[in-house]
Amino acid sequence: MGLFHQIKRHLNGWSLLSFLFIFMILLPVLFIGVQSFTEPSENWEHIKQFLLTNFIQNTLIIVFFTSIITVIIGVSMAWLVSAYEFPLRNFFKWGVILPLAIPPYIGAYTYHGLLNYTGVIQSALRNNFGAALNPKYFSIMNVPGAIFIYSIFLFPYVYIITKSFLEKQSASLVENSRLLGRNPYEIFFRVILPISRASIIGGVSLVILEVLNDYGVVKYFGIQTFSTAIFQTWFGMGDIGSAIKLSGILMTFVIVVLLLERLLRSRKKYSYSTSKVRPLQPAPLKGAKAWSVFAYFSFIFLVTFLVPFIQLSYWAFITFDKVVNAGFLTLVWNSTFVAVIASFIIVLISLVTANFYRLFSGAFSKATSKIVIFGYSIPGAVIAMGVLSLFLALDRQIAAFSKIAGFEPTIVLSISISMLIFAYVIRFLALGFNSIESGFDKIGVSFTEASRTLGMSITQTFFKVDLRMISGAVFGAFILVFIEILKELPLTLILQPFNFYTLATKAFQYAGNEQIHEAASASILIILISGVSIYFFHKVLERE
Repeated sequence: MGLFHQIKRHLNGWSLLSFLFIFMILLPVLFIGVQSFTEPSENWEHIKQFLLTNFIQNTLIIVFFTSIITVIIGVSMAWLVSAYEFPLRNFFKWGVILPLAIPPYIGAYTYHGLLNYTGVIQSALRNNFGAALNPKYFSIMNVPGAIFIYSIFLFPYVYIITKSFLEKQSASLVENSRLLGRNPYEIFFRVILPISRASIIGGVSLVILEVLNDYGVVKYFGIQTFSTAIFQTWFGMGDIGSAIKLSGILMTFVIVVLLLERLLRSRKKYSYSTSKVRPLQPAPLKGAKAWSVFAYFSFIFLVTFLVPFIQLSYWAFITFDKVVNAGFLTLVWNSTFVAVIASFIIVLISLVTANFYRLFSGAFSKATSKIVIFGYSIPGAVIAMGVLSLFLALDRQIAAFSKIAGFEPTIVLSISISMLIFAYVIRFLALGFNSIESGFDKIGVSFTEASRTLGMSITQTFFKVDLRMISGAVFGAFILVFIEILKELPLTLILQPFNFYTLATKAFQYAGNEQIHEAASASILIILISGVSIYFFHKVLERE
């Protein structure tokens, strides 16, 4: 009984920390929800009457067609790489994940630079082949162009999740289908697609959330969507109230997407009827079939990674002396500083909440785990508006207190870097939590219970036993969060302090000023760091 009370007392401490973290995450969202119902301004009436329909229409069109294209590319490649052997399969298995290293906004201005009138493609056609085609046929600065950009750089979400599922499938499903006389096409459409629906839906939901979160592509292409509308209303009109209302509508749209995803996945479950499960073994392809699959993977890899990477490398080379200077090193320092601080805080919070969820499996701990991962579903612009509103309110209270105390009222929080880091923590906490929770799942609670039996407290056990056993998961969580923060754009654009730039915001600023060559150095550094990290993560996942 004494041991039970000791454990309960320690768990209460962990639950208190978890409660504080959950409150921190929910507060900006609650600010958005409450202020969405404030008295509308004249700007809001104008937006609602003349612009809102266009925002909704463009957003839905981009989301719908991007989802379809990413499913076609991601699922087809996942099935081919899981079921068949073909030339360079081992390379393409991880190589087609590399497009995730290129943020869509970087891909957008890179392809615009490739395809515009002075770009390498049109210049080659004019100078080498004498073909003077209408430039409008090469324009991608429109809704179809945005769909193209999102599709080629976000399809790996569908590919990764579907491939992970298919590689662990029972080989008997495919073998039995072949014995029944089904050809590869019938097997794919009648067997593989139905059992993979939950994985496909999970991947597509991530694609949709990334599209809704993005600001760089639609801003650079001049497309009116919710994310651009939030920025324009706040910075262009100076109307934070209307921007919050737009954020509330976008948040509602996200909640609908999450509910639909949960509903569809819950109704399409697949499980084995036996514990004797053999993973799917790839069958060798020969002749034209093998080279056709190789050509398909080569084309996708070329378009989604190699071409933009080579173009950016060339631009970075010709502008190196102009761009890489003391100011560029400041960008690297700023990006590294905020990413390291935010990643450390996220890992710390993730350790507390994941350990609490592991040790105390109750209603509160389950709710904690759900709310922790909710932040990643919220678009960056919405989080930015919520955090900004919260910090402005806190500043007003500080100013009022300072006035009462006889001090000069001043703005402290809403112009500090702490606001940006706070927003990063809310946005990317789910990434750290999922990685660390996975590490805790693998070690279970038996070692913890043994340590407690030997007289160590919960806290002592955590530092001396648990933390050492999940050190790989902790390191992985830190690196994963660091990379995502390094690439992040919407949050940083809204919340960055005056004259504070990161690699991402500077690259976007250069591109917005039509200095796409100068934007390449910052972009290529982001891509190189992300690409190396993706490769090592892939190797770690394979070993596990």
